[in-house]
Amino acid sequence: MANNGDSIKITNSVSGNATILALGKAFPQQLVMQDYLVDGFFKSTNCTDHELKQKLTRLCKTTTVKTRYVVMSEEILKNYPELATEGLPTVKQRLDISNKAVTQMAIDASLSCVKVWGRPLSSITHLVYVSSSEARFPGGDLHLARGLGLKPDVCRIMLAFTGCSGGVAGLRVAKDLAENNPGSRVLLATSETTIVGFRPPSAQRPYDLVGVALFGDGAGAIILGADPVPGVEKPLFELTSAIQQYLPDTEKTIDGRLTEEGIKFQLGRELPQVIESHVEEFCKKMLKDTVCSGAEYNDLFWAVHPGGPAILSKVEGRLQLKPDKLSASRDALRDFGNASSNTIVYVLENLVEESKKKREKGEEDSEWGLILAFGPGITFEGILTRNLVC
Repeated sequence: MANNGDSIKITNSVSGNATILALGKAFPQQLVMQDYLVDGFFKSTNCTDHELKQKLTRLCKTTTVKTRYVVMSEEILKNYPELATEGLPTVKQRLDISNKAVTQMAIDASLSCVKVWGRPLSSITHLVYVSSSEARFPGGDLHLARGLGLKPDVCRIMLAFTGCSGGVAGLRVAKDLAENNPGSRVLLATSETTIVGFRPPSAQRPYDLVGVALFGDGAGAIILGADPVPGVEKPLFELTSAIQQYLPDTEKTIDGRLTEEGIKFQLGRELPQVIESHVEEFCKKMLKDTVCSGAEYNDLFWAVHPGGPAILSKVEGRLQLKPDKLSASRDALRDFGNASSNTIVYVLENLVEESKKKREKGEEDSEWGLILAFGPGITFEGILTRNLVC
């Protein structure tokens, strides 16, 4: 995009806009080192297919992931050996494990976030819960509210099966709640596990190996509110505007089905190219008629959900971003894998740390930026954001 060469600086916060007041995260106990994943996965699933093992080895090297956390463990497989057996109806067992795990991780992430925030849980007025890893009545929003001990009149909403765009979708919903309910404080929690889709390798489903090489488990939490209390709350980001858009006739590119064997999930190979073809138009739409109209993309900071290295590379190339512009996303992918809706929280945490280091060194830091994610639909989520990190 062309501009007049001037960097964009706004010194006064816009009263009434939602701000991110604190961030938190949590993970299951099992840390997986990518270098050891292949042998462990084939051993735990009793698979001896050498060709599939070589394919997974190649995939693990291309994902750029180094470490991940997962709920799945030797103990779970010992108690539920049927999870590693092809063709057995195991959805009940998977959901029993997953429902409990995602609730606990969401509780842990939320408590971590509240601790950073510094105000009591009783100040939370609204709860937004995001997960594509559970299915039950009542939903995980109620289980999380009860687990945290939130007041019974806390207003709850749950976003289910929104996949990788769920974290930013949750931010959009939480932003609206914070801005339209004066004095409110909104807790957004995301929690995901791959255990509902865990299956033994199969030559009939080679695309399953992409998920094995890429996805991780965990939870994230964000507290939002408009008009931060001076001296009490320390806002990190101001959320100025948010939009959502789906691409017609792309609903099968990210395809997931809940079956008797768990979730069967498939990513189309064309996904990075589809995102590349539409991301610039979406960004232009976000920036139009805003304070950032006319900004060069490299004048902004970028919090992009790291769906995978190919997606990040396509976004970087289409927008002609400098290599360091997506470092927060690449670092999150390296350390945690693609943890679905949670990952944007980890990216934002990385951006906070980057900003603090730059300001300590007296280096210039981008004041405005975009939060982006891509999920089933294909759905694009975006938020124009101002960096308030001190």
